[in-house]
Amino acid sequence: MKRILIVGATSGIGEGLARLYAERGEVKIGVMGRRSGRLKDLCASRPDVFEAEVCDVTDTEALPVALERLASRLGGVDILVLASGTGDLNPELDYAVERCTLDTNVTGWTCVADWAIRYFENRGQGHLATVTSVGGLRGSGAAPAYNATKSFQMNYLEGLRQRVAVRRLPIEVTDIRPGFVDTAMAKGEGLFWVAPVDKACRQIARGIDRRRKVVYVTRRWRLAAWVYRHIPGWLYVRMMKG
Repeated sequence: MKRILIVGATSGIGEGLARLYAERGEVKIGVMGRRSGRLKDLCASRPDVFEAEVCDVTDTEALPVALERLASRLGGVDILVLASGTGDLNPELDYAVERCTLDTNVTGWTCVADWAIRYFENRGQGHLATVTSVGGLRGSGAAPAYNATKSFQMNYLEGLRQRVAVRRLPIEVTDIRPGFVDTAMAKGEGLFWVAPVDKACRQIARGIDRRRKVVYVTRRWRLAAWVYRHIPGWLYVRMMKG
């Protein structure tokens, strides 16, 4: 039986993955998030599959304890999916908005990622899969902190991948890079290639199954990401609306 722990399971991709994995069977799933009501509803849908723990990822003192507690109730963790994240358009450069993004996408995110790698190193194997974003490939005048924090996550994951490779440990690290997915995180005008949550989750689960290092969701975003990366800087700053 596969044991999966999903952080950020109360909405969007995290919740979608939890429901998708539950449908597969032969699985025990730990779900974590800050909204107790949403977790209660999720567990009620499949009480034989789900174990829940309420915790906000920005509470970095409580977070490791909550992760240990949930992992213990599952009887161990084979895959940890880190799907929590936030970000808002911030044309006024309101620091309170940026601070919220930093606290969640950098401080809290790093706490979970570090816990997962230490846990898998002690266990001798495991798989960390994290939802970053295509947006992390370049900066954004409209949402500076969001894109910057996603770039941080991508580079941090590469560092973790190098760490376990040097130690020759059978630990997989997957960087999931969605484009636009039909969740509350999809903000702004002119969105294109917006994927339904269920389609995005199927592709994410397939990438995790295949132990991919990087997964673009949907797959067409791989080409878009290549173009995005290679736009000359002088042109990029003129074409983006900030």
